[in-house]
Amino acid sequence: MANAYFEVPAPVNEPVLNYAPGSPERIALKAALAELKSKTILAPMYIGGKPVVTDDRVPMRPPHDIKHLLGYFCKGSAKHVNEAIAAAMQAKPSWENMPWQERAAIFLKAADLLAGPYRARMNAATMLGQSKNVFQAEIDAVAELCDFFRFNAAFMTDIYRQQPNSAPTSWNRLEYRPLEGFVFALTPFNFTSIAGNLPGAPALMGNTVVWKPAETQIYSAIVIMEVLEAAGLPPGVINLIFVDGPIAGDIIFEHPDFAGLHFTGSTKVFQSLWATIGKNISKYRSYPRIVGETGGKDFVIAHASADVLAVATALSRGAFEYQGQKCSAASRAYIAAEIWPEVREHLLAQVASFKMGSPEDFTNFFNAVIDERAFDKISNYIAEAKKDKSAEIIAGGECDKSKGYFIEPTIILVKDPKYRTMCEEIFGPVLTVYVYEGSDFEATLDLVNDTSPYALTGAVFAKNRAAIVQATDKLRHAAGNFYINDKPTGAVVGQQPFGGARGSGTNDKAGSILNLYRWVSPRTIKENFIPPTDHRYPFMAEE
Repeated sequence: MANAYFEVPAPVNEPVLNYAPGSPERIALKAALAELKSKTILAPMYIGGKPVVTDDRVPMRPPHDIKHLLGYFCKGSAKHVNEAIAAAMQAKPSWENMPWQERAAIFLKAADLLAGPYRARMNAATMLGQSKNVFQAEIDAVAELCDFFRFNAAFMTDIYRQQPNSAPTSWNRLEYRPLEGFVFALTPFNFTSIAGNLPGAPALMGNTVVWKPAETQIYSAIVIMEVLEAAGLPPGVINLIFVDGPIAGDIIFEHPDFAGLHFTGSTKVFQSLWATIGKNISKYRSYPRIVGETGGKDFVIAHASADVLAVATALSRGAFEYQGQKCSAASRAYIAAEIWPEVREHLLAQVASFKMGSPEDFTNFFNAVIDERAFDKISNYIAEAKKDKSAEIIAGGECDKSKGYFIEPTIILVKDPKYRTMCEEIFGPVLTVYVYEGSDFEATLDLVNDTSPYALTGAVFAKNRAAIVQATDKLRHAAGNFYINDKPTGAVVGQQPFGGARGSGTNDKAGSILNLYRWVSPRTIKENFIPPTDHRYPFMAEE
């Protein structure tokens, strides 16, 4: 029995290794890539701690090398959804009653396993399955996921430490119960760390989880489960299923024990799920927690005083790292006419220097988009821009899916600030630029604020402090993560809590204490040491 107040190790952001030629990490990663490519795997679901294999098997292929077979994942059915819920509910009593420090130890151990013996394997799986270059994989699949696990453990202790005041002869206590029921985690393809955090954060707080990852992320999702099991996660706490979304939704959102949704994905899907939950609200044991991070149409606005090279670099990195497949990616830019010629020159030079190809070649900055559906959607936007006289493609524009889903980093210059690609989320390597007269800075800020239904990330570039103050004020509600003289991507756990509002989600800030509060249901306990024995109060006495 615990007889001490425990302090978890102070969290520190996981160092990002550099993978320079000849470095130990590069050698280990190259070996892991070769090993994974040399075999085909069968990826099972995990329900109640047991691998579940089915006869319905779907191939997994690298987006950059679609003829190569990495393996198959086992497709599930409604039966497996029901089994996953049953396993979660069966595991719930013992998991929520496990001492908090033991739950913390599991996730702290998982972080150390990930940073150590599993580092190369996790990076290799993300690079092959999601076509990320080594740096993008390292900052996501290892560094950020380690940070989520470690910082969340510290945030959990901060929550538990918050206690109410007590009056004389009584003791007030506040306990932070997990939600009553199970949590459904629905995770995206683009960040392995998000795929680990969305089920991991509720589980840390004592909840049990049904986890459905994007099919294009399953190859690295399996490694996450391996790490958690190696860290000692009990059976049934997180149940990993590979089923079609409608099949899962029809069962989960009808279930009386559905207690919460942790979601990252499209705005359209999230709104549909919210509507379904609302329609079924009378069926649930309690009001479900709905936490979602959705789309973005993220902006960069450059004032006439901005550093032109800094602007160009922020656009080349912010728009095209990981092929623009980040909800935070720079997608629309507003550049003052006074600096546009220089920004254009530097930006085009940087983009022209990108090498495109397989992430297995470490000299490649740019890789493939995730699948054929994404390729077709993005290429259609580019094809329309080519035909439109009001738009000019000044870089890229070529698309080829013969070997992999490759789309050149594409920049579109438009005269209409409400042109389609300035307004709609594309989720690919397409940046649209609108050039404004520097004297119209204030009006352009209004334009930035009103153009998109989203409010995820955005950046202002300026040396003039008054312009920075003006933009920060005017764009107060236009971005949940706002950057000054920096690209609008790359939020770090513990440094920039991430999330946006409007059409971009519930802004519950993954990577902060705010998110963890959503997965607890507090109970107040008052103990009276000397309870009254007479109903009468002093005011009732006679004169």
